[in-house]
Amino acid sequence: MRIGLFGGSFNPVHVGHLVVAQDAAEAFGLDRVVFLPCGHPPHKPADALAPGEHRAAMIEAAIEGDPRFAISRCELERPGVTFTIDTVRALRAAQPDDSFHFLIGADTLPELHSWKDIGALLGLCEFLTLVRPGFDPARMDPVALGLPEPWPARLLARTARVHEVGVSSSDIRMRLAEGLAIRYLVPDCVERYISEHHLYGV
Repeated sequence: MRIGLFGGSFNPVHVGHLVVAQDAAEAFGLDRVVFLPCGHPPHKPADALAPGEHRAAMIEAAIEGDPRFAISRCELERPGVTFTIDTVRALRAAQPDDSFHFLIGADTLPELHSWKDIGALLGLCEFLTLVRPGFDPARMDPVALGLPEPWPARLLARTARVHEVGVSSSDIRMRLAEGLAIRYLVPDCVERYISEHHLYGV
């Protein structure tokens, strides 16, 4: 099975996440896209995130009934700072017959060289880059990626365009803090969950 790994804080999950996941599944021929809500990422303060149990529950509600999508809580359950290399190793050990493909946005490409054990990680899973309208990967300088050959060329060849959805989790949190509506920005079930559990100051 070809499995796409879709990491993020999902704080909260919104319609943009779901559209991108669908685009990736179709563009790359993935059998399943697994949402990976982060635990304690090295680049974000943990106190800026809603509790993992709530973020995971909102994802579960949002993807219910779609067999293409699933969720893994492995990063939420792992103590300490969460690194992608540890997640991929654990998933490969648990599912040795599946192939794993990590989804990233084009803006992440220049940062990959700084990821923990990136050399080993590139050998464990295929990275697939999601490109929004207006971005041309052919114009990106392979040298700027800061990775040894053959990785720059391989990474730039594995791209697919996705829909531009102007929705962000930070904007949703800001709207909630200001008492503004988030209808149509998140699935109805997520909006209800936020209200029922008084998340983000609601």
